[in-house]
Amino acid sequence: MSLTSIVIAAKAKQTATVLWMHGLGDSGAGWSFLAQELQTTFPYVKWILPNAPIKPVTLNNGYPMPAWFDIASLERSEVTVEDEQGMLSSVASVSRIIRDEVDNGIPANRIVVGGFSQGCVLSLLTGLTSEYKLAGIIGCSGWLGLASKFPAMAADANKKTPILMCHGDLDNVVKPEYSKESAEKLQSLGYDITRKTYPGLQHSANEKELLDIRDFLKKVIPAV
Repeated sequence: MSLTSIVIAAKAKQTATVLWMHGLGDSGAGWSFLAQELQTTFPYVKWILPNAPIKPVTLNNGYPMPAWFDIASLERSEVTVEDEQGMLSSVASVSRIIRDEVDNGIPANRIVVGGFSQGCVLSLLTGLTSEYKLAGIIGCSGWLGLASKFPAMAADANKKTPILMCHGDLDNVVKPEYSKESAEKLQSLGYDITRKTYPGLQHSANEKELLDIRDFLKKVIPAV
């Protein structure tokens, strides 16, 4: 399945790409502010903001909406059944975008994948199972999908890739402890995790988080 995307071209010669995946019910356009806000700092970055496919969502009484995978409940536990097929289908679609960027001459180690909520799930799974050595991975207000199966799915390419995980401490949609558990699991597997928590932030982003994303990008895809 090929995805449509909002594409914000680099203002200068492109030497890096950031892919950013939105959350449930949103669209690539909903996160274009991130690209616009950071474009002056990163004129050499092309931003790709894919749109999730429209699919019935159990949490939404089966009503179709933009979703990277189906989700039945906001509660998570060891016995939560996840939409593995939906997750892996979306991972394959985003992986094709990465491959296209590499084919177009952008080195994989100048590509960052990131996302918010369901998009965080997708960015972590895509980045950490990718055959390409990426520059960095950003996961905001989400969790590690398929966590019990993940160690067997992970690729060696991104074992050392820097990962930034961000979460508001008042998030009542995706509980902060889900992100914390995911970060701790990845750390226990040897991944390079930086975790940021934002006091008073609910299920959204704030200026401090955007600055932390900016600082992370400065480290992993500096100007060349």
